[in-house]
Amino acid sequence: MSSWVEEKCAERGLRMTEQRRVIARVLSDAKDHPDAEELYRRAAEVDPKISLATVYRTVRLFTDSGIIETHDFRDGRARYETADDDHHDHLIDVVTGDVIEFVDEEIEKLQERIARKLGYELVDHRLELYGRKIK
Repeated sequence: MSSWVEEKCAERGLRMTEQRRVIARVLSDAKDHPDAEELYRRAAEVDPKISLATVYRTVRLFTDSGIIETHDFRDGRARYETADDDHHDHLIDVVTGDVIEFVDEEIEKLQERIARKLGYELVDHRLELYGRKIK
């Protein structure tokens, strides 16, 4: 059974090596937003022959193909997640680095209203909130 990332690679006609398949599965299975080093660690557990350079080349290929998205959550690391159609926004805890995904219909409607008010049709957006937990 192929992963979501593998299916998107096939749709885009990308050649899939066994190492790319491993990285694709690791990305598809990720419940967080791993950076390249974390992807490498997880992929190397499956195939110890995978190099960090292979991970970097593969995530660049997947990003350039629109299969995964890159995020910069201001922690100095590029982080990755699948570019599926499941839109969500992010709240980043500046103390722990935790990334919480959320959807808020009120925010979505507000963004649409603002774009229309300024004479635009909203075609895409990305919202990242940064905060610390209230004690």
